[in-house]
Amino acid sequence: MRRLGFVALAALAAPLAAHAQPAAPATTAEAAFSYEEIMVPMRDGAMLQTVILRPRGKPGKLPILLQRTPYGVPGQAPASIPASMRFLMEDGYILVFQNMRGQFKSDGDFTMSMALDAKGKKDVDEATDAWDSVDWLVKNVAGNNGKVGMWGVSYPGYASAVALARPHPALKAVSPQAAWNDWWINDDLHRYGAARLSYLTDWLFSLQNNDQGDDFDYGGKTPVDTYDWFLKLGPVENLDKLYFKGSVPQFSAMIEHPDYDDFWKRQRWTDKLGRTTVPTLHVAGFWDQEDPLGTWKIYEKMEANDPDGLNLIVGGPWAHGTWHTPGSDVGYVKFGKESGTDFMRDIEAPFFAHWLHGKGARPNFEAKMFQSGSWEWKSYAKWPARGTTLTNLYLQPDGTLSFTAPADAGQCREYVSDPANPVPFRERPISRTYPSQEWRWWEAADQRFVNHRPDVLSYTSAPLEADLTVTGDIAAKLMASTSGTDSDFVVKLIDVLPDDYEPARPGTLGEYPRTLNGYQFPIAMEVRRGRYLASFEKATPLTPNKVVAWDVALRDHDHVFKKGHRIMVQVQSSWFPVIDRNPQKFVPNIYKAAPGDFVKATQRVCGGSLVALPIVK
Repeated sequence: MRRLGFVALAALAAPLAAHAQPAAPATTAEAAFSYEEIMVPMRDGAMLQTVILRPRGKPGKLPILLQRTPYGVPGQAPASIPASMRFLMEDGYILVFQNMRGQFKSDGDFTMSMALDAKGKKDVDEATDAWDSVDWLVKNVAGNNGKVGMWGVSYPGYASAVALARPHPALKAVSPQAAWNDWWINDDLHRYGAARLSYLTDWLFSLQNNDQGDDFDYGGKTPVDTYDWFLKLGPVENLDKLYFKGSVPQFSAMIEHPDYDDFWKRQRWTDKLGRTTVPTLHVAGFWDQEDPLGTWKIYEKMEANDPDGLNLIVGGPWAHGTWHTPGSDVGYVKFGKESGTDFMRDIEAPFFAHWLHGKGARPNFEAKMFQSGSWEWKSYAKWPARGTTLTNLYLQPDGTLSFTAPADAGQCREYVSDPANPVPFRERPISRTYPSQEWRWWEAADQRFVNHRPDVLSYTSAPLEADLTVTGDIAAKLMASTSGTDSDFVVKLIDVLPDDYEPARPGTLGEYPRTLNGYQFPIAMEVRRGRYLASFEKATPLTPNKVVAWDVALRDHDHVFKKGHRIMVQVQSSWFPVIDRNPQKFVPNIYKAAPGDFVKATQRVCGGSLVALPIVK
């Protein structure tokens, strides 16, 4: 099950400790922490299960670090300090972990709603629960210094971020890591309105089918290949009709709200943020396979009203939460520097030490990025970084890439997209989301496994004559058409490593395929759903064979394409089963498409298609 014992600490977090078992009970008097389980009252009378871990050997009053989570609180004190807590606990904190409403022993219902609608004295939402928890802790936990910090990765990251909508006076520092603000635009449930089918199946079931986090069993068996299982499932609503049967309310609601309507908009909690008054350290991974966008959007919203310079952001070559590991690789791509250790020691621990202990200097950066490609830390006075030039890289009709626009914009390349044979998002067989290691780094996996499919277009540059640094927000624009009345387009920006990138030991079976020679290293990937080109709020059909602009946001990155590498762009129309299949025939509710609605379509990508790169000159 995707639940945590003590591994909830310090954003070891659900994504890093998926299916982890509770730590063995501490059996000696030398345990690193004392342990206390209590129930903390909320304003409406609900009691929330809460665990207090007090460090041994740290005299005097200490600040509180609070993490609110749906994934389970520690069942006992650990015998030693976890590696991810090493630098934080050199300063010392009273660690508090709390189960959110409806999870494990906590009262109430776990609705997953992000709406901040509480108005009356007894009305509650996640922001009021955070306020009430901080208020109770500073008044009732012995030996605290009156200062509270909140932090966490993923759901605990969101739970810390949402406290900033109504911050308690004792809340003095917050670090939302891989947090989110809008489940329709991006992150766990959708990517710009396209459902994240396989992931949301596993994640939502474990959260809402019961309060203990049991996994979805795929109809009583572990599937050999989820690609095959979801293909046989048919339309998305069959997941609820045949398996969930209403036991996962968030999924049921999603089926009834396919468009960006008020159900989703009222949950965009960042609309309630005002002036930034609490020091905040946002943390994002460039290869975050679960929550890639929310951190950037929360930072952006807070930055708009931050007169005191309290809003900071850190990004790096990390998957979901891997900044709490040594962080010396991007999946198969190893770079030999411990970016995660650097983050924990030099950024996270000093941030909380200054604001909660009054130790050390105030953080003196606005944005820090561990830049991929160069594999070096960079500091920026603003983010997006200044001094870049937005430069168009054009997709040429002969399959090359060039910074020169094509002479004939009317030339196109085409392929046939077949919903019965969708492009897989990673190599088959595709295992369940958890505890598969493939899931963690699929966004960094070699893309050669689809490069020569007839329904994938590849565009490749000549080897670069000098390093090319891309820092900031990347975006693509396709000039494209479909013969259908609905369609998806997926765009991937790829760093193609040289064929002689590393030597192989001759004569060793399987050695050469394990090298990075010719590796197609994805830097940014995203999907755009055609029914939402005109409006996210109301789906509309496409005009068959009409070439229109498809804007595809590729998010923030900081990457160096090295001399001798090539740049590649891949374009395709399915990404299965991480994204649900588009039937390619317009229907009012895509999740309720009939089997006969799934049809082949001819896709054309035409002159004027480009990727806009913020290049450092």
